[in-house]
Amino acid sequence: MIYLTRRERFSAAHRMFRQDWTDEKNMEFFGKCSNPMWHGHNYELFVTIKGEISEDSGFIMNVSRLKDIIRSRVIDRIDHKNINLEVDFMKGKIATTENLAISIWEELKPFIEKEGAKLHCVRICETENNSIEYYG
Repeated sequence: MIYLTRRERFSAAHRMFRQDWTDEKNMEFFGKCSNPMWHGHNYELFVTIKGEISEDSGFIMNVSRLKDIIRSRVIDRIDHKNINLEVDFMKGKIATTENLAISIWEELKPFIEKEGAKLHCVRICETENNSIEYYG
């Protein structure tokens, strides 16, 4: 089994809040991440796939194809956007990095599997101190 990781970056704004809570309760629970005027991050996304090496190509998956999938399914749809308002795969979800990792997994998995590889991990670094890993 071979593992391959591709890194991409994106910048996006978000607000962590529940619509059924008051601004005060959201601020108490989510802290400054619930600022009603939004806030943003420069995210790093690491997508790790796994599989067996093809005798024909020497790859588990062509990394250019992996890049294209990540960019078309995620980066082009989230970079320089408001996650709460503009990112369709996050509609109706609290814009936490945990929920973002799960949603990105769901966006990528079928397209990676069509290429004959398996999605192993989606890792998102929100800040230099905080990251999330999701293994499906």
